Amino acid sequence: MNQLLFAGFLALVGGWATPAVAQPAQYRAAQDSLTAELGTLRGQGYFNGFGVAIVSRQGVLYQHGFGLVDVQAGKVYSIHTVQNIGSVSKTVVGLALLKAQELGKLQLDDPVNKYLPFRVVNPNFSEVPTTIQQLATHTSSIRDNDFYLSKNYYLKPGQNLTVLPLAFEDEQTFVPADSAVALPVFLQNVLTPQGKWYQPKGFLNRRPGELYEYSNMATALAAYIIERACGQPFPRFTARYITKPQHLRDSGWSFGEIDFSRYSRLYQSPTVPLPYYGLTTYPDGNFISSVADLGTYLHELLRGYYGQGTVLTPASYRELFRPELTAKNFESRNECNPYNESYNVGIFMAFGYTSYVGHTGGDPGVVTLLFFDLKSGISRVLLLNTNLAARAGGTTIFKIWDTLVRYQHRVVS
Repeated sequence: MNQLLFAGFLALVGGWATPAVAQPAQYRAAQDSLTAELGTLRGQGYFNGFGVAIVSRQGVLYQHGFGLVDVQAGKVYSIHTVQNIGSVSKTVVGLALLKAQELGKLQLDDPVNKYLPFRVVNPNFSEVPTTIQQLATHTSSIRDNDFYLSKNYYLKPGQNLTVLPLAFEDEQTFVPADSAVALPVFLQNVLTPQGKWYQPKGFLNRRPGELYEYSNMATALAAYIIERACGQPFPRFTARYITKPQHLRDSGWSFGEIDFSRYSRLYQSPTVPLPYYGLTTYPDGNFISSVADLGTYLHELLRGYYGQGTVLTPASYRELFRPELTAKNFESRNECNPYNESYNVGIFMAFGYTSYVGHTGGDPGVVTLLFFDLKSGISRVLLLNTNLAARAGGTTIFKIWDTLVRYQHRVVS
């Protein structure tokens, strides 16, 4: 198997880099050197395929795919390979919330129950309203209960499931497609006392707005509120105001919205493929995209931070990127990893303890990092189709990331 993977890598190295900004010879040489170093790291065999991009305010400086999207077929991973990106999807929800606010459809300080056909209340503080802002800053007191992992991930219909695992790790189960429910049904079943998947421990014993607790369910609820407030499905709203204006042609929220022929097989480990799956709570982690589109998306975020974006007004971008929390909102803050969601947060936009802003993503077969550096104004994205099966694989991921950092100024003209 390693020989096959390495052969795929050798076939790739010369063919998939696509700099979007014209570069003189010295910068092309730096790109070639970067490609060779990343290819060597890919050749270690800890993951099957990945893509990277380096972006500045001027545009995408470097983007490249490495490895394979399908080991058995020997199909290569390109910059237009698509896969789900995990929780980096939440940043799209943040943009959508602020666009809905610009359109006068909602206000972030509105109570969530103003827009819902069912009531969501923390049973420990039933008199305290939960706001949209609290959903977006992970301070709503809503937690992911046991059923988030066991009822949320559904199998793509019509696929051959022979020898494929139907569970991921110990608690996460892939349910048959005909058992999947619509997002509002899932939310009502999990978040209301009458729901069949409701658990009181799905809410913290803390007042809404008081404590940071990362919540996928809160993200999905925020997206559903956008649907209710704007009178259209969330995917249609984001297509109209985000993906189509930015020409993100590889991107969508479901298999039906993208070219499935370019969809990557995801892997539990380099030798164990996973079935194709979707999420009922798709807004929290099932945005499907490519490195090419993520580079374009990151370019818009970067320009937005500096007051030059087009999706939102400058005022809305300032709100997106404004740290909302203080030390009192955390029981502990992560000051060891600069790339995390547990130090501060804007509107679904994470801040590390240093100068990095962005988000990470993880799901079965998915690892994603998307961050930009406020000091340098350079941003990077890394998207992998294989989970980490060994500690050394995690080390290699950060070697890839550090290599991008080391080259980021060398590929800038």
